[in-house]
Amino acid sequence: MKKIIILNGPNLNLLGEREKSQYGSFTLKDIENICVEFAKNKEIKLSFFQSNIEGELIEKIQKSRNDQDGLIINAGGYTHTSVAIHDALKILKIPIIELHISNIYNREDFRQKSLISKVANGIICGFGAEGYIMALDSMKKFLKE
Repeated sequence: MKKIIILNGPNLNLLGEREKSQYGSFTLKDIENICVEFAKNKEIKLSFFQSNIEGELIEKIQKSRNDQDGLIINAGGYTHTSVAIHDALKILKIPIIELHISNIYNREDFRQKSLISKVANGIICGFGAEGYIMALDSMKKFLKE
């Protein structure tokens, strides 16, 4: 059984309430439920973590180096600003997928720069909640290599 952690950064706890035109009406719990359903018969053990606090995300990333086989991260606004998250991810020897619900490349200029992309094995953006399933499916392929 492969262990995969899905990390969500700031403000993603407010999915379903904020900017529905960008993020849709689904909640973070809805996303977790569809991910659990997807993983059910695929030999994937999922864990989820969300924080609005950069240091808590970094601690979870660091811990993942010893107890996870793959990491999927939607760092929210920290994608564009956090050298510390970039550095923590750089330490990992497991596959990393960067994920965004919206297409960051057709939004404001400051959102079009990612400090995570250079350390990620792949990037998925612009597919809404379905992007999480795409990330899990892609992670399965990375873990078979």
